[in-house]
Amino acid sequence: MLDGKPFGTAGPYERIVGRAYFAVDPSLPANRIISDIDLAPRNEEGKVEFSADLYVLKPRYPKTGNGTILFEVSNRGGKGMLRMFNLAETSADPRTPTDFGDNLLLEQGFTLLWLGWQFDVPRQPELLRLYAPAVKNLTGLVRSEFVPDRETQSFSLADRTMLVAYPVLDPGDADLKLTVRDRAQGARRTIPRSQWKLSGDRTRVLMETGFEPGKIYEIVYRAQDPVLVGLGPAAVRDLISFLKYGGAPEQDHLPLADQRQHLKRAIGFGSSQSGRFLRTFLYYGFNQDEQNRPVFNGIMAHVAGAGRGSFNHRFAQPSRDGHPFMNTFYPTDIFPFSDLEQTDAETGMSDGLLVRAAKVGVTPKIFYTNSSYEYYGRAASLTHTSLDGRRDMPLAPGTRIYLLAGSQHGPAAFPPPRSGTQNLSNPNDQRWSMRALLLAMHQWLATGREPPPSAYPRIADHALVPLSAVRFPRIPDVAFPTLIKQAYRVDYGPQFRTRGIVSLEPPTLGTAFPVLVPQVDEDGNETAGIRVPDVQVPLATYTGWNLRDPKLGAPDELFSMAGSFLPFARTKAEREKDLDPRPSIRERYNSREAYLQKVAAAAGDLARAGYLLQQDVPGLLERAAHQWDYLTEPR
Repeated sequence: MLDGKPFGTAGPYERIVGRAYFAVDPSLPANRIISDIDLAPRNEEGKVEFSADLYVLKPRYPKTGNGTILFEVSNRGGKGMLRMFNLAETSADPRTPTDFGDNLLLEQGFTLLWLGWQFDVPRQPELLRLYAPAVKNLTGLVRSEFVPDRETQSFSLADRTMLVAYPVLDPGDADLKLTVRDRAQGARRTIPRSQWKLSGDRTRVLMETGFEPGKIYEIVYRAQDPVLVGLGPAAVRDLISFLKYGGAPEQDHLPLADQRQHLKRAIGFGSSQSGRFLRTFLYYGFNQDEQNRPVFNGIMAHVAGAGRGSFNHRFAQPSRDGHPFMNTFYPTDIFPFSDLEQTDAETGMSDGLLVRAAKVGVTPKIFYTNSSYEYYGRAASLTHTSLDGRRDMPLAPGTRIYLLAGSQHGPAAFPPPRSGTQNLSNPNDQRWSMRALLLAMHQWLATGREPPPSAYPRIADHALVPLSAVRFPRIPDVAFPTLIKQAYRVDYGPQFRTRGIVSLEPPTLGTAFPVLVPQVDEDGNETAGIRVPDVQVPLATYTGWNLRDPKLGAPDELFSMAGSFLPFARTKAEREKDLDPRPSIRERYNSREAYLQKVAAAAGDLARAGYLLQQDVPGLLERAAHQWDYLTEPR
């Protein structure tokens, strides 16, 4: 790889690309948690077979690595951790120096691992997928939702258009109904059957008069032959277990078998969908392997909010997430939300994400890292508050929570764009802190050294408040949100929680759980969490929310996964002319040098506390200088 270039003490790396093959015994307790496992086709030994695409970057000489597997849960078939931790360009098949960025992960000696776990990813080369069996002739309900951002005459029944959809079983079904509504909680209006039809392959909805931007279209239909989606987390479990503990003697010839004696621990990392996968993985009990041993030693679930996902039930659509105005009411933001057990006084249900893991002693160390967007768009406060929203909840002993203050779901470029949003997108780059936290997690597992303390907004500190209590400044032409993500008590039918069978679509909604958001200072920047120099020494207001451009429709709804970048005026005269209450850049800082000195001091403090790497401080200063030059030029 890269012509044998050595990376620090880890030396050269090599690449393995192939397919991993699995067979699970449905009778084992560890496999009973897989939805519909009893209905799966079996081989002559009575086992269920499946396979998955595999991609590995590992030290050529196993003993030179750091002994840790860094497994990324692939997001819709892709690879993102090199961009996250190496500051690299995104690549589905990293081959060039640019694809590897600054080589942090390789120089640290991690064994980097990806495995396909999702069956419905687009049929494109280099995307990782799961090859799992289906239960033939079994039927059930599927719901497809679509929110157009422009006029169109068709939409796919699959999420994000390119994914693989469950076809409609019977186009002539009298119960087949297409509805439209204005709000997630709004009344559904039925569109006459004469106005729309299905495509020939029964995976698209067509309407000659077109679908209106900013409306929620929904169709519920009956499908057939559900794939065993729960084999995806089982594949992840069994691969990590094989690498850590080994398998049968006849498996010693397999690729990676020589790594086993050198791989002592595993960290599972996932961002967004993949972070929700890890929360779901823990909840169902997949962190216990077939021999009752722990799978992941550490978990880093990033920008997952309070969510789980459709990763282990009949006719699940794994790509479907949950946002205020997109993919609404899928089984994502549903009780339980916190690690430790809580009881919902309204339903009487008691549960927690780590209840199953704690009972059998396989609880990993956990980092939950969220951007500000997850508090507005993914109900993140429920991970650490009581269900009535009145008090802070204690965290599990091995869990840390970090708010990456003033950031959006994934950082925008700089200069930031305005793509479908009312404000510029937020360029506050959370990756600087994520690099430091990854190495802190590794040290926690390898040496026992405690990571930096949790840093998140608390009710007791008045840093976590209802939306109505946020003291956001009155910035001209900037509308503060009035609608945010709500997590509801949702009923998918009596067998959903016990057997993974959805019999109510759309689901029946109960009451919402109270969702809180971070409080802000006089500039509109958040007061709690990991406050990087962009927020501590600001040139702008950085938010976790942004509203939809009126051209898209529904302009008072949040634009999914976007934050706002609201630059300060350059001078006092400019801000007074614009009636901006926030002090200007020149009022705050006497000179470029004075500004950069404050940035350096803030970065140094964060590095000493463990929230940044000392080696990254020069890069932060270079970025700050670029932003100063750009924002102080005449506009």
